[in-house]
Amino acid sequence: MPDQLIGVAAIAVLLVLIMLRVPIALSMILVSTTGITMILGFGPAAGMLRSLPYEFAANWTLSSVPTFLVMGYLAHHAKLTQGLFRAAKLWLSALPGGLAIATVFGSAGFSALTGSSVACAAAMGRIAVPEMVKSGYNVRLAVGTVAAAGTLGPLIPPSILLILYGVFVQQPIAKLFLVGLAVGLLTASGYVLTILAWSIWKPQAAPRQLERPTLAERFGALKDTFPALVMVAVVFGGMFGGVFTPSEAGAIGASLAAVIGLVRRSLTLKEARLALEEALSTTCVIFLIAIGASLLVRLLALSATDKLISDSVMALNPSRGEFFVIVTLLYMALGMFLEPLGIMLLTIPILYPILVSLDIHLIWFGGILIKFLEIGMLTPPVGLNVFVIKNVVGSLCDTWTIFKGVAVFLLADFVVVVMTMAWPELTLYFTRLVD
Repeated sequence: MPDQLIGVAAIAVLLVLIMLRVPIALSMILVSTTGITMILGFGPAAGMLRSLPYEFAANWTLSSVPTFLVMGYLAHHAKLTQGLFRAAKLWLSALPGGLAIATVFGSAGFSALTGSSVACAAAMGRIAVPEMVKSGYNVRLAVGTVAAAGTLGPLIPPSILLILYGVFVQQPIAKLFLVGLAVGLLTASGYVLTILAWSIWKPQAAPRQLERPTLAERFGALKDTFPALVMVAVVFGGMFGGVFTPSEAGAIGASLAAVIGLVRRSLTLKEARLALEEALSTTCVIFLIAIGASLLVRLLALSATDKLISDSVMALNPSRGEFFVIVTLLYMALGMFLEPLGIMLLTIPILYPILVSLDIHLIWFGGILIKFLEIGMLTPPVGLNVFVIKNVVGSLCDTWTIFKGVAVFLLADFVVVVMTMAWPELTLYFTRLVD
């Protein structure tokens, strides 16, 4: 069998296994190992399976994955993010839809410490949804806001998805973080404008708050945000200022979270151990999927399937617009059924040679990619953030109500995607400042 045919068949079998709900890490490892064995023989394939996981995991840049995860879990268990929503609520309550807007700002702050879409949606859902419902907010607006705002997690640094993307396409993590920050700010702005429009169009959906907090109350609430702001300033100020690398930033952030939690007595040894266990478990899952993707990259290279796909696409002579239409349809389809990490590590080995052939800016594309992945967290039938919110709110509303609530925010998401594609400088502006 020709090597290229082996590569194409491997991709087809991989997609079938994924549709049969075989775990994506196991699917990639099995398919890739089988394909490499057919090309090189059992001995070389076994040697590659033995050495490649170590070679991949030994990449120094990847050390930032567990450290940022530890930072996020420690910050969560130490309750360093709880004051963010309260402060935003007191300062923004006078605006139409003020509580919903406060949820977006609170989620943005939470994202800067955790980087997880699901964790952000779950945490803010427990805090913000009851508050909005108690204040008379429309349930669709309340749950839709929290589910959508959770997608800011992997956009606003630290972002595990951007770290892994940077490793696979060999781009600087700090610049990818800055692009993610730009897309995250655009997204947050889009959500705020959506909430304002919804609240002005249907005032009964977001009743104005009659009580006006005093300046003393507002400034008092800022004290609760101080630990989180200190962490963000130290970790990301130092990283983007060139004081330390992203890998060092994660370790410093984790240490700072532990110290602040212990000093404030908001972090017990039991909670610290739980945070470490959660970070270890998540790291193992991420690395297992990433190792499978590395094997897939090796198979595509050995079989020259990556070149075949790239040459086939280039033979069609697509414009950039046509290519991005294809990419949009691809990620929308995959986002309906798979989780973001699996989608990214499944598609990057295939898309990378095409991106290089079309001379597409890889850092800029990273921001677009993560945005597509997070849109998939909201789309049916497997919108993970929607089901997280359903688990949080219980019998308050059904799953379909939450999907209807996020629909209007999806419109804002697509506007952000179009703006990002049409004006690359919007997302590359911060990267220019550090060049």
